[in-house]
Amino acid sequence: MYMTKDLIKLLIAEYQTYVSQIELIPRDVELVDGLNYVFVGLRHAGKSYLMFQRIAQLIEQGHKKEEILYFNFEDDRIDFLEVNDLDLIKTCYEEMYDSRPIFFLDEIQLVDRWEKFARRLADQKYQVYITGSNAKMLSSEIATTLGGRYMIHEVYPYSFQEYLNAGGIDIHEKNAIFTSGKKIVKLANTYFQHGGLPETVGMKEPRSWMSNLFSKIFFGDLVARYRIRNDYALRVMIRKMAESVKQPLSYNRIAGIVSSTGKKLSTDAVIDYVEYMSETWLILPYENLYGKLQDKESNRKYYFTDNGLLHLFLVDANTSLLENIVAITLRRKYGDGCYFWNSKNVEVDFVVPEEELAVQVSYSMADADTFKRETDGLIKLSSVQQIKKMMVVTMEEESIVEKDGFHIELVPLWKWLLRF
Repeated sequence: MYMTKDLIKLLIAEYQTYVSQIELIPRDVELVDGLNYVFVGLRHAGKSYLMFQRIAQLIEQGHKKEEILYFNFEDDRIDFLEVNDLDLIKTCYEEMYDSRPIFFLDEIQLVDRWEKFARRLADQKYQVYITGSNAKMLSSEIATTLGGRYMIHEVYPYSFQEYLNAGGIDIHEKNAIFTSGKKIVKLANTYFQHGGLPETVGMKEPRSWMSNLFSKIFFGDLVARYRIRNDYALRVMIRKMAESVKQPLSYNRIAGIVSSTGKKLSTDAVIDYVEYMSETWLILPYENLYGKLQDKESNRKYYFTDNGLLHLFLVDANTSLLENIVAITLRRKYGDGCYFWNSKNVEVDFVVPEEELAVQVSYSMADADTFKRETDGLIKLSSVQQIKKMMVVTMEEESIVEKDGFHIELVPLWKWLLRF
């Protein structure tokens, strides 16, 4: 099949009506007028809705609905689209309207060689917004083609403040914590257990929805896209990485764990699979700040981009979910400037050097050995790394610890999350 002008014009008009009628819960994102953007992130993290939010902002600024050229490349009516058809979309729009279009190209990475079209639009001074669900959109080859003409914006699941806002609580309202405290704590537990993907807000039982989402990521974004033959080994690998989410894992270690289940997996395959999982935003790799260059690449921690996805693989989940949600929150705030520290004498869960911040994660500090281990790790780290702020994120406990001249804050998860 091939694209016809009649179909394209029908879609352009249909999409314009659709995007102008969407009810939005605004996200805390600021975009600069006049710049082109590529939104990247996990499936259903809210990339398209960020586009819709931007469309609403532009219309509020005085732009006409007819100026909006939104196109969804996941539409099954155009699953045969080729790169040459991209120019036809532009031509059809120009036959319909006299306005200069603002392009919103949703999941355009499904069209091979899309980046040259995007580059040409930017060169011709069109305003362009693009979404994609895999980090391969940011590969060095594509980045070279785009030539610095686009800003990259990583889209994560809701922050806790955004999650509360979607649940009807504005944390910035006066006395919000006092008047809605019980509901905030309750929503914090739901957020902790099921994650922050926007569509799960208010769901009574999001687990089945999350399971379906994982199937789409597994079969669509991983197995099909990368032509993986050993899909059983990949599934085992994902489960084992989820079970080991708090521990550094080398490629050799992952290969050994999977192979011990009876399904052989080479170290080279593990390296490829980890890259694919990162490219689909299923996992967030963390490097060891202490490690040598080789160790930084080959012996990392792997967290999941959403707690709801991680929870699918765990039975006794709470301690892993707690560390995972801290990892997501720090990555959303500080990007690649977050690490862990693991040396012979010092173990600290998270370090943010630019903020001189060190964070331990402990479900409870009531046990004396746990208290000593977590606080000693922070204090020892301060002797080899500049640290001004030390804290332990707990599930419920809250206090200030003065130890060996150091000030360590114990903060419950829900209060910690409200800071971001």
